[in-house]
Amino acid sequence: MTLTTAKTTPSQVETFAKLYLESKPAEISDETIAQLCDWLMDEFHQLPLNLQFSDYERYADAEEMFADIDRDCLWISADRYDCAVYPNPIYGFIFQGMHDYDHYLTGSDFSLEGEIAAYKFAAKRVPSLEIRKILYSEIVLRSAAYLYLGYAANPKIVFP
Repeated sequence: MTLTTAKTTPSQVETFAKLYLESKPAEISDETIAQLCDWLMDEFHQLPLNLQFSDYERYADAEEMFADIDRDCLWISADRYDCAVYPNPIYGFIFQGMHDYDHYLTGSDFSLEGEIAAYKFAAKRVPSLEIRKILYSEIVLRSAAYLYLGYAANPKIVFP
C-alpha cells in the first residue's frame, strides 16, 4: 500500500490546532448522539477486522498499522478513544477502529493531510451534517492539535 505524502504546511497545522484548542465545546443534542452511535454500530458491523483492545499497544506509523490490518487484526489503544461525546466507551473504540480502517482504505498516513483524507472518506457515509461536524472535530481538528502540541489535547467536540 502506498501512503499519501504530507502537503500541508506547519502554519496549516497550527491554524487547525488553534481552532480546536481555542474553541468552546459544542452542545450536541441527544438525538444527534443517538444517531452517531447508531451509525458507528452500523460501521462496526461492516468492519472486516478483528479489533483488539489494548492498554499498551501503539502503532509507530501507518505502515505498521496497515501490516496488522493485512493480517485482519487492528489494535485499538485505550488512550485513543476518550471522547466525552459517547454515552458508552465502546462507541469510541468502534470510532477508532472505523477511522483507522479508513486510513487503510485511503492509503493515508497520520499527517494532517492523511487525517483530512480519512475524514473525507468517512464524511461521505454519515447520515447528517451534524455528524460530519463531529467527525471533523474528532478527526481533523483534534489530530491537528496533537501534531501541533506533540501530545493529545483534552478531548472535546468543537464547531468553530
